[in-house]
Amino acid sequence: MTYSFMDTHTHLDSEKFDGEREEIIARATEAGISHLINIGFNRDTIPTTLELAEQYDFIYAAVGWHPVDSIDMKPEDLEWIEQLCAHPKVVAIGEIGLDYHWDTSPKDVQQRVFREQIRLARKVKKPIVIHNRDAHEDVVRILREEHAEEVGGVMHCFSGSWETAKQCLDMNFYISFGGPLTFQNARVPKEVLGKVPLDRILIETDSPYMAPHPKRGKRNESSYVVLVAEAAAEILGKSLEEIAKITTENGKNCFGIV
Repeated sequence: MTYSFMDTHTHLDSEKFDGEREEIIARATEAGISHLINIGFNRDTIPTTLELAEQYDFIYAAVGWHPVDSIDMKPEDLEWIEQLCAHPKVVAIGEIGLDYHWDTSPKDVQQRVFREQIRLARKVKKPIVIHNRDAHEDVVRILREEHAEEVGGVMHCFSGSWETAKQCLDMNFYISFGGPLTFQNARVPKEVLGKVPLDRILIETDSPYMAPHPKRGKRNESSYVVLVAEAAAEILGKSLEEIAKITTENGKNCFGIV
């Protein structure tokens, strides 16, 4: 029996899928993926994300400015994102946040752009998709200072501690788990998953990155979200059908999809 799954974070417009995109989307539907959220995160990927969302009924779009590209964002880009939020397939602003791992944009610029997009999300009443790499403390602080709880959203590919997760849950965020949940040595994500309320759990691939076991090290794709769901089911002592239903309903609630 095939269940319905939602991949809440994917990059199907990536050039890594060029020449195979239709086959990869077909494999996703065959695997039971009923909803995909594709992420447009800069000047190049926002238009290609919207193209996919307009072409396929089950693909939705998030649009925002990635922290790695913060240095390149101009005031007119923020205005552009605001205009796009009126698009019927745009369900979130993201991915936004902080990335202190890649030294491409100064921290002060990242923080300013992050704040601007949270304020925009509150203005247009859209949830936000958070990218957080090596910046847990600052991400939580800025979310709190900018009253992000008014819109909530997703902590994408969550890698932090339970204490960080709890702070995010208190601010109306869902906690999303991806490929690392399937890794044998991924003790912390598994512990965090076990403590997150069932109505706040999401699953994702972040494809083409972060492929789950046993595909680790290879190009990821949306159909592999089922592997993440299987890992979650095992950790939580639930059936795959239960995890599929719970995470898909959570995703629809988070992104306002009817």
